[in-house]
Amino acid sequence: MADANRAARPSSSSRKARPRTSTTASPADAGRNSQPTSRPASQSAAQRRRHSKGSEKMSETIAFIGLGAMGLPMASNLVRKNFSVIGFDLDQGKLDKLVALGARPAGDVTAAVRDATVVITMLPAPPQVREVILGGDGVLAGLRPGALVIDMSTVDPQTTDTVAAACLEKGIAFVDAPVGRLVSHAERGESLFMVGASDEGFARAEPMLNAMGTTVHRCGPEGAGTRMKIVNNYLAVIGAQLTAEAILLGTKLGLPVDVMKAVSGGTTATNGQFQINFATKVLKGDTAPGFTIDLAHKDLMLALTAAAQQRLGLPVGLAAAGALGAARGGAYAQRDFSALLDYACDIAGVTPPRLPD
Repeated sequence: MADANRAARPSSSSRKARPRTSTTASPADAGRNSQPTSRPASQSAAQRRRHSKGSEKMSETIAFIGLGAMGLPMASNLVRKNFSVIGFDLDQGKLDKLVALGARPAGDVTAAVRDATVVITMLPAPPQVREVILGGDGVLAGLRPGALVIDMSTVDPQTTDTVAAACLEKGIAFVDAPVGRLVSHAERGESLFMVGASDEGFARAEPMLNAMGTTVHRCGPEGAGTRMKIVNNYLAVIGAQLTAEAILLGTKLGLPVDVMKAVSGGTTATNGQFQINFATKVLKGDTAPGFTIDLAHKDLMLALTAAAQQRLGLPVGLAAAGALGAARGGAYAQRDFSALLDYACDIAGVTPPRLPD
């Protein structure tokens, strides 16, 4: 859930590390094999403590490209954990914030990757990923064999597979590691990663992922992380639209929103959109992105396109796409996707509800 135009706040590097999960499941169309890995929680916790407390710079030099709502806080956490980071973003203000923490600036992609052993990309959509990594002046044009590319963007499987193949052809390892959870989690270093990687790629990428998050799921070989992210965001985006409609209905029926939240939180109707995302964003009057309605629509369309390619019908997804498509047609496009509630209320002529302070 990345955008190139949003800020971050500092996170604590002293919080208690949480157990991580590593699993392997090969997607049917990935066509590659990978061995399951099982790393004890104590090992990952030790890695996190080493990163947060160690005074030595980590051996990798990381070029971090894309310092948006998710990218900036994650790159910031790498700097705080003593990784050597070279940053690049089209937004100079975002780059300046990272440099203030101790990163080195780069003026373009070529300069960013010149001395890098690892490149991390966090970009808004497939066209940007293809241009930045595969373009004539892109990552692969300047990166040396033996390096590693970690793409954390949310894209279609075809883009991930194309980039992975191009990397491997040049002797460069590739890991897809799209991100779960919200911007607030990224700011605190509590992101979740869905990873597709070879054994070697995963082992190399894991310390960096641990420095940026608390949960790492290895979903299978290269491409599996992207496929899992599409499924995850399908659920998340539809959940947001469903939550908006349910709150609108309850408000129209005269129910206080705090009562709806409390009751649904104790039944099988509970969901992270109502209890976490809406509760901390739109229901507090905050619709600044976050994850925009425009990007939510993009991710939903990625899922619907993947379903169509598999000859699957997703009728609920199609209905949600219609609602998000209408919402992104005007002023709501760049608001947080929890603002689907305010959009629904506007259409219905209902005052948007807010949780009491």
